[in-house]
Amino acid sequence: MRSGIKQVAEKAGVSIATVSHVINNTRFVSEETKIKVFHVMKELDYRPNSAARSLRSQKSNTIGLIVPVLPSDTSNFFFMMVAQGIQSTLKRHGYHLLLSNNTTEEIEDEKEQIKLFNSKLIDGLIIASIAEDVSYLNDIVASDYPIVFIDRKPSGFSGDYVLADGYGGSYEAVHTFIEKGHRRIGLITGGLGISTSNERLEGYKKALQDNGIPFDSSLIKVSESNFESGYESAKSLLSEHSISALFVANNVLTMGVMRYLQERQMKIPDELAVIGFDDYDWTQLTTPPLTVIRQPSFEIGEKAAEIMINRIEKTDTNYKEYRLPTTLVMRGSC
Repeated sequence: MRSGIKQVAEKAGVSIATVSHVINNTRFVSEETKIKVFHVMKELDYRPNSAARSLRSQKSNTIGLIVPVLPSDTSNFFFMMVAQGIQSTLKRHGYHLLLSNNTTEEIEDEKEQIKLFNSKLIDGLIIASIAEDVSYLNDIVASDYPIVFIDRKPSGFSGDYVLADGYGGSYEAVHTFIEKGHRRIGLITGGLGISTSNERLEGYKKALQDNGIPFDSSLIKVSESNFESGYESAKSLLSEHSISALFVANNVLTMGVMRYLQERQMKIPDELAVIGFDDYDWTQLTTPPLTVIRQPSFEIGEKAAEIMINRIEKTDTNYKEYRLPTTLVMRGSC
């Protein structure tokens, strides 16, 4: 049986009225008491129901954001740019952003972060979930607030999706190689299972198919998204196969790949043409500067925030998918 407000009050050693004031922000409560009440709410997995929320005197004007960022993963560049886009848009509309990083990429930690946000009575949640199936959200969130998914498209819960067109970006990268005469094109990608990686692989396959080039699975390396895996994947792929072009489907893998190519002193693009994914300052410092697929990270954040505000302030049950175009930035590596 789910705990109620009475159980929270008893365990926290305060009155039911005090718990209500903490939840609804209707009277001054000391910070120490608030922390104690929120801690117990989390411990007992207590969440105010939708009826209780509707009795609040005002919205919290706070939006939660959860992104998966490992300490060694340069994807935090991408997600921090997304967060800046979200924050700048929310600020213009009088909303605040509450950011939480899932540094373990474990689903249980993601659930705990959402429960903590529930205790703070957020008005909406923007999330890049690590899960392919997020049906667990139906039990944790119910209909209390809207959810906007960013960067990937999980299944199992109704919400809006804001994504970069990874499929189109990958297609354009491989098609560019083919236009330059390459037919043996390798791919190094992050782990499959989330829509981001899956779609980039499909874009790669489709570009080959449309140009009459047989798909060869041996030219693909699926790796963990870290620097070391990028290095080892490039080493393995180039030692096992003869390829003239290489598409690397995420930023941190690209860094590892470029380190290996520099150590081998490979002449780029003469010996190997390379296109990476995501555009950061370091990609212009390689020799030659790296051709990349640029994601509209800041714009993804802006769009997600706009959608969230519309969800909160208007009634609309037609959830939508928004795909923002990527851009091929041509430099000297292909």
